[in-house]
Formats: sequence, C-alpha cells, structure tokens
Amino acid sequence: MSITGYGIVQASEEQVENLTFGGIHARRGATFAEKLLTIHQGIHQVIQEYQPDFCAVEEVFYHQNQKTAIVMAHARAAAMLAAARNGIPVAEYSPREVKMSIVGNGNASKVQIQAMVKNILHLPEVPQPEDAADALAVALCHFHRLRFQTLTRQENRNRKKR
Repeated sequence: MSITGYGIVQASEEQVENLTFGGIHARRGATFAEKLLTIHQGIHQVIQEYQPDFCAVEEVFYHQNQKTAIVMAHARAAAMLAAARNGIPVAEYSPREVKMSIVGNGNASKVQIQAMVKNILHLPEVPQPEDAADALAVALCHFHRLRFQTLTRQENRNRKKR
C-alpha cells in the first residue's frame, strides 16, 4: 500500500480523454493509519482540483494472500470515503469486468490492460506508476458502462416511439 493510483478522464458522448493520472505515495515508515490518511487526503486533493462527477473503484478480489486483500480493501475504503465526503457517487467494478471492458478478455494480463489504456487514451507511453494505469482502466470501464446505459435508454425511447 505504498502507492495508490488514480486517474481522471473527461468524457463526451463518444470520446474519452485523459485529464491526469498519478500515484499517491505513503511515506516510508508511516503507520498503517497514516498510510490510510495519506490516501484519503490525496484523493480528496485530486477531487478538489478536478471536480469529477463520478468515482469508480475496483472491487476487492480474492487474493492468495489474505493480508494483501485486506490491505487493499482498506485503501479502497479510504478513497471511497474521500469521494463520499465530496458528494461524488462511487461505482465498483470487478477486476474481470474492468479487463472485459478494456481488452475484451476477462483474463487479460496487466501488460495488455496497460497497452490498451495507452491506446484508448492516445498516451505517448504506458501510464506510470502501474497503479495509475489500473486506475485509468477502471475509469474507462465506468465510461463504457455509462455510455452503454445511455445508448440503451435511447434505444428504449426509440422503440416506444415506433
């Protein structure tokens, strides 16, 4: 939990572009509580600067190392709390759902996801730290979900008019 990635995208009806991405770095030697506070404050600062309409996070997944899964759940909670404190709705997506949305394969590798994020957002190189590429992938997944919901509503309205 030394780095927590974030990514902000801006979307129109058909396009999505990168606004910013990066990592929130906990200082070496910080206590667990201090690391969580750093995540919360860092996400709060990004929210204040970019004023996003939505927050999307990856769901906790089963991990071979239970301690790692628990630590990740705490980090997620700190980020979600920052969003909630700012009145921003939070959406959650499973790792498989993110991979399907970005690569079209629920078993895609990290390298494949990073390459697709780079391509979709027309970035000169893969976002670093890799946690930022993951965060951008989740943001793109949310964009795809919202776009799908909009298209579905439009199609339903068109059917009713016929």
